[in-house]
Amino acid sequence: MRLKDKVAIVTGAAQGIGAAYARGLAREGAAVAVVDILDPNPTAKAIQDSGGKALALKIDVSDEKQTQEMANKTLDTFGRVDILINNAAIYGTIVRKKFEEITVEEWDKLYSVNVKGIFLCVKAVAPHMKAQQSGKIINATSSTFFKGNEDFLHYVSSKGAVVAMTRSLARELGEYNINVNAIAPGQTLSEANLKRGDKVDSNSLRIRLLKRRLYPEDLVGTIIYLSSPDSDMMTGQVLLVDGGTAFH
Repeated sequence: MRLKDKVAIVTGAAQGIGAAYARGLAREGAAVAVVDILDPNPTAKAIQDSGGKALALKIDVSDEKQTQEMANKTLDTFGRVDILINNAAIYGTIVRKKFEEITVEEWDKLYSVNVKGIFLCVKAVAPHMKAQQSGKIINATSSTFFKGNEDFLHYVSSKGAVVAMTRSLARELGEYNINVNAIAPGQTLSEANLKRGDKVDSNSLRIRLLKRRLYPEDLVGTIIYLSSPDSDMMTGQVLLVDGGTAFH
C-alpha cells in the first residue's frame, strides 16, 4: 500500500494500458479518478468492486473546460490531487501512411489529444499540487520516439513533444516539490494493438531482447514507482519499458 491516502487521476483509463494503471494504483491504496472520452464506468466499477475508491469521469482532454472540470470534480470528491498520469492519446485508430499522405486534419486532431491534452491536464492540476507543495506527474511517451518508426510521423513526433514537455515541466515545477517524469512503453498487447493484429507484435518481438510479449500489466510497476516516494529524487526522466528494443 505504497500509495495509501493518495489521490490519482489517470487519463485514457477506460481500457487497455490506462485501465491497468488505474487498477494498479488502486491496489496500492490510491483513490483514482478514471478519466476517458470513452465510458470510464467499467474500470471504476472494477476498482470499487475490489474494495478501492474510484470516480468515473467522461472527459475530452483536448477541451480546457473539461480538464478543469476533471480537476475540480476530483478535488470535490477526494479532497486533493497527488498523482496525474497523462495516458490519453490517439493511437489505435491511426492508419499508418507516408508522411506526405497525412492530412492537416489528421495531424491537428492527433496533436490536440497527444500534446495539447497533456498541457491542459497539467495546467488544470498544477495549481493544486503547488498549493500542497507536492505532486507526481507521469506522461506517456513511446519507444517509437527513440526508434523513429516510419509511416507514423504525426504519432512519433507527438511522443517526442511529450519528452520535451516532460523536461521543461520538470524544471518549472521542481521548486514546488512536483516530480515530472515519463514512461515510454514498447509495443504492448492492449486492445488497440490486438485490433491491429498479431503480425505487428511479431515484428517487435523479433528485435526485442526479452523474447516475450509486453502486456499492460508489465508497465504497472514502473507507474507505481514513479507515483510513489521511491522516486522522490527523480524528475525530468524517461523510463523505457519495452523489453529491450531501444536504448538511450
